[in-house]
Parts: sequence; structure tokens; C-alpha cells
Amino acid sequence: MDVLTGWWDDYFWGAIVVGQVFMCSLGLMIIFGLLGAMAKLSNSRVAQKIAGAYTVIFRGTPEILVILLLYFGSAITLTAIAQIFNPEIKFVDVPPFWAGTIAISIIVGSYATETFRGAFLGVNPGSIEAARALGMSNLQTFIYVRIPEMWRLALPPFGNHMLSLIKDTALISIIGLNETMFVAKQAITVTGKPFTMYIVVGAIYLGFSTIITLVVMGIEKFGERTTIGAK
Repeated sequence: MDVLTGWWDDYFWGAIVVGQVFMCSLGLMIIFGLLGAMAKLSNSRVAQKIAGAYTVIFRGTPEILVILLLYFGSAITLTAIAQIFNPEIKFVDVPPFWAGTIAISIIVGSYATETFRGAFLGVNPGSIEAARALGMSNLQTFIYVRIPEMWRLALPPFGNHMLSLIKDTALISIIGLNETMFVAKQAITVTGKPFTMYIVVGAIYLGFSTIITLVVMGIEKFGERTTIGAK
């Protein structure tokens, strides 16, 4: 373990960055997934086609390629826009944190779109009719009936999406984000011990995955107790 001396702090802060990326991308992923699902279930053909293209493109493109295209593409676009107002600007750098966060949330959001769509279709029509009979508006029915029932149906596969999301954070090191994989690469150049350094990274991600799995299991059990109590 002497080889890890001096690197524990770096791994700790790298793990903090992984947690931050995960929490931010989780919120964005839910938004992308819900928007995509609602677009696919809408009566608008344009919205359906846009959502269909979204899921096909981002489910069929390598994740690391999406991260690179978004990172460099957004930098080129922002630089071109900035030069319109100030020609002296040479380059606008995009923070790797936000480029990577948005990229992986879009990718996993394309999978969540199908999960949410299927869950919405599985909502009991009788619950919707009962809500309308009580005089609820479409918005109230969506918030108080559709979303809660959809969420219980979507939770098991959604847990898998969360696991995919935490593992995808490792890919962001390729654009320079100082997270655990990036720390491991730096440590390897100094120590020449790739196996040891990558084992530490694996242990960190296993810890994150275990926590996520336990949280999802706890939420599922709470949902089951709530459903039984309601009956």
C-alpha cells in the first residue's frame, strides 16, 4: 500500500467530483427522459419524430464519441459566437465538468425516455378516469396521478440507468476532468503501477454502485408498503 501514499487525497477529491457529476447529470437525465417520453406520447408528429431521432441517435452512438463531439463542438460554436462580438477572442474553453455532465445525461436520458414511455403506458386508465371524475384538470391528473404511478413502474429499470450514469462518469476523464480515472492516470505516470491504481478506481465505483443499489431497493420497498397501505 506504500505505492498509494500521497495519492489518497487526490482519489478522495476525485470521488467527490464523480459524485457531483452524478447528481447533476441525474437531474438532467430525468428531465431529458421525461421530455422525450412525453414527446413520443404526444399527438404531435413533429415531436414524435424529434424524440424518435433523439433515442435512435444517442442510443446508437458510442458514448465516448458523444462526449468528445459535445465538448469540442460546443467550444467551436461558442468561440464562433464570441468572435462575432469580439474578433480578438481566440478560443472559448468549455468546462469539462459541464460538457461531460450534459453529454452523459443526454446519453442515458435517451434510454430513460423509453423506460418512462413504457411506464406512462402502464398507468391504470381507471385511476385517470377517477381523477377526472373528481374534477381534476389535465395538469393535476398528470402531477398527482400519472407521475406517481409511472414512477413506481419505472423505478426498477431506472435503477439500472442510475448505475449506467455513475459508470459513465469515468469516461469524462478523456476531456480533462479531474476525477478518479484522471487521478489514476496521473498516479500511473509517477508510480508505474497501473494495476494498483485502477483497482482503487474500481473500488470507488463499486462503492458508488452499491450505495445506489441500496437506495433504489429502499425506495422500492417503501413504494410497495405505500401501495399495500393504500389498498
